[in-house]
Amino acid sequence: MGKTRVIVADDESIIRVDLKEMLAALGYLVVGEAGDGISAVNLARELKPDLVIMDVKMPDLDGIAAAKILTEERISPVLLLTAFSQQELVEGAKDAGVVGYVVKPFREAELVPAIEVALARFREFRALEKETNSLRETLETRKLVERAKGILMDTQGLKEAEAFRKIQKLSMNTRRSMREIAEAILLAHEVEKETT
Repeated sequence: MGKTRVIVADDESIIRVDLKEMLAALGYLVVGEAGDGISAVNLARELKPDLVIMDVKMPDLDGIAAAKILTEERISPVLLLTAFSQQELVEGAKDAGVVGYVVKPFREAELVPAIEVALARFREFRALEKETNSLRETLETRKLVERAKGILMDTQGLKEAEAFRKIQKLSMNTRRSMREIAEAILLAHEVEKETT
């Protein structure tokens, strides 16, 4: 696996340079940097980094608002840097879906665990999201197949097992998924109802 690709966003160029050097020394690849929230979001959309490390207080769009956009668009995890540890900022960061929060000044020893935990949490989130989508798809398919079986049972006098086997056989013979066959049966039934 290649190096972890990172975008650094901070309105202070000195902090960006220091952070970039620190990350490079730690084995991370800084693929872009930005001085404001809007540039950070646009750069992340373009480069699709593994992580965005961004300051909370930035011009145009603050780090929390930018993090919310990146989280909603599922572009990359965000690790926020801030000189402030006020409770409302922490709450805002949590609401924005931020996966890590480091208070300045920080040391290399604090940065690596924060980065690695942020990356791990994001991977877990993506895996759960994928699993949820897969389960939702399976459930939807099952519902469609059940409805199609019901139609076959009513219109062709088949038993439930026979109706299921018919859908299964049509799926294998046409090299289409059972969901596609069920949708076709439902559509044909709707068309037939409308024409009679």
